[in-house]
Amino acid sequence: MNSRERLLMSLQHKEPDRIPVDSGACSATSISAVTYGELKRHLGVKSGSIAVYDVIEQLAMPEEWYLERFGIDVVDVTRSYCAITHDWRDWSLADGTPAMIPPWVKPERSNGDWLLRDASGVALAKMPQGGYYFDQVYWPLLGAPSTEYSHPDLHLARTMWGAMSRPLMDFNSDPAFPHLLAEAAKRLYETTTYGIMLNAGISLFETGQYLCRTDEFLADLILDRAKITRLLDRLVELALDRLDTLLQATGPYIQVIKINDDFGMQTGPMISPRVFREVFKPRHKVIYDFIRQKRPEVFIFLHSCGSIYAFLPDLIEIGLDIINPVQTSAAEMEPSRLKREFGKDLTFWGGGVDTQRTLPFGSPAEVRTEVLQRIRTFAPGGGFVFTPVQNIQPQVPIANLLTMFETVRRNGTYPVR
Repeated sequence: MNSRERLLMSLQHKEPDRIPVDSGACSATSISAVTYGELKRHLGVKSGSIAVYDVIEQLAMPEEWYLERFGIDVVDVTRSYCAITHDWRDWSLADGTPAMIPPWVKPERSNGDWLLRDASGVALAKMPQGGYYFDQVYWPLLGAPSTEYSHPDLHLARTMWGAMSRPLMDFNSDPAFPHLLAEAAKRLYETTTYGIMLNAGISLFETGQYLCRTDEFLADLILDRAKITRLLDRLVELALDRLDTLLQATGPYIQVIKINDDFGMQTGPMISPRVFREVFKPRHKVIYDFIRQKRPEVFIFLHSCGSIYAFLPDLIEIGLDIINPVQTSAAEMEPSRLKREFGKDLTFWGGGVDTQRTLPFGSPAEVRTEVLQRIRTFAPGGGFVFTPVQNIQPQVPIANLLTMFETVRRNGTYPVR
């Protein structure tokens, strides 16, 4: 059984030959470039380069040696854009490791920190000296007049995520983009047997916060609902336009499409179930229905961090197939409960090992124990793709990382025991 067949079988809630594994198919299941560089040194891998395709989170696009060594089954449809880095910019990671970043992202040094400015000189994002991530420091709609909320498209490029876009989002402005993406998707589908994920770069709840700042956005959800819904409706229109282009270009070549919206915190949802049902559920349904109409065979993946147990029945009702990252340390996200209540309807893409405590701070024995527990909980009956709860972070011990992959390799064969 090849990787694509394995993935599809699990997504259909059947048991393939082994649990499919993901590391790098999207910006929520990837690996820190710092840790990736440390892993290469540990293993003596001297070939290739470290392509930091997500500059905000400083994530590496895994090379072929990594995919093969660790039995990875799923890849990003745009990975070919990150394999050719001759025109990328030299970059130094937080630990001094040489790397490359996309040419359209041009941070500058300022008093030891890294800043990204727009054309007018306004600082949009900042990474402090020795830091591992950029933070947004400018919100284009913060304090803006209500009329501006009808035109978010005029402001998206001045958010951190718009200005520091990944390859797929940057090329979207190129008239040749649909053709380039179609070629890349077709080539990846025909020359490999990997499962293929399209990271659509679409969110509503998150994008509202990028534009308005979290405190103002959440307050206006209650105090000025009409203004926020006007903004969200325009974001839905933009999302459908984008999806139309992406789904036509990728045709029959992708198996999974990723949508983002972080609704959860460690202790519970960021908004009440009532607000979710009134404001976000119907708009997510429009997006999911559009995908179903265009590509009924594609599985819909939602990345939503934190405690989102209360929203899962509603998400299932509107057609969600896959939930990620399955933050099992958050309130009400206990693994056996999730599998028991939602395992027939949802694929759990994640939850493989806790990335807040166990993977960075536990012993190899503790990592092995937790991975085994998660396999035994989530794997029966299919509907499980193994990946850690979040991206593999900087300072994760290499011994723990290798133990995680080795435990899945040794114990991920069906029937799991």
